[in-house]
Amino acid sequence: MTSAGSATPGAEASDAVEIRAALLRLRRSTGLQIAFGGLLQEPLRMRIAELNGAATGALRGLAIRSGSGLGGKAVALARPCAVTDYREARHISHEYDVPVAAEGLRAVLAVPVVVRRRVRGVLYGALRQPVALGDRTLDAAVAAARDVEQNLVVRDEVERLVAAERAPEPDGRARVREGARVREEVREVHAELRALAPSVADPGLREQLLSLCDRLTAAAGPGAAAGDAGRTLAPRELDVLACVATGSTNAAVAERLGLRPETVKAYLRSAMRRLGAHNRLEAVVAARRAGLLP
Repeated sequence: MTSAGSATPGAEASDAVEIRAALLRLRRSTGLQIAFGGLLQEPLRMRIAELNGAATGALRGLAIRSGSGLGGKAVALARPCAVTDYREARHISHEYDVPVAAEGLRAVLAVPVVVRRRVRGVLYGALRQPVALGDRTLDAAVAAARDVEQNLVVRDEVERLVAAERAPEPDGRARVREGARVREEVREVHAELRALAPSVADPGLREQLLSLCDRLTAAAGPGAAAGDAGRTLAPRELDVLACVATGSTNAAVAERLGLRPETVKAYLRSAMRRLGAHNRLEAVVAARRAGLLP
């Protein structure tokens, strides 16, 4: 994502799509009457950019400062916050009472979107009755925020790779070192995306992540050699081998993919067998020659 306060039009449009989709999923999964939110465009300050289920336009464009109101409290603490009755809540400031009252909101929750320990936005959900919001509703809101976080991680990494590719090329040995560093970065991002994809519930988004993996693989080399073009791996075998290719141990791969170490070993053995390799290094080399890994 671009630095705070300097988002490009393309990034802003992407932000809108991400938030809009998360709010729609949040309302469908919980029955909340309204969901709204936005991403920070400058440090510790955001605007409510997207609304789903709003009866008025009172909340649109509202600037939320860190520490102010329920959302500002969620930003400041970097954790979810909720109130049963906004107008009577004693543990939040009340700078936004007028637009909140205009929309008729009573029970409200706010969940921060946190990427690498930095708050990047807030998702809200609310009812127009003063009732306690249960754990199921809070869990659904947290899950919606996690989806946005995952998407931002992917976009950050892609933008970082693009910036690296556009950087002026150094000469001589420095150029060789820089090229090797970029290749390793591509491989690390590829492994992160492969590890992330199975945890994404949205099939369309999951396919987009895997498509990004394919693009990274294609961009990293000329493709499979003639003798290796027919080799394939099962998705989980490729996930494991992508992590192994970054130098990860079996234990680290297991933690990254949410698998047991014994399961990682089984996938690795199967991948080695399919590739005709005798050890993990040979398997990685064979997978790259076959155009399966960057």
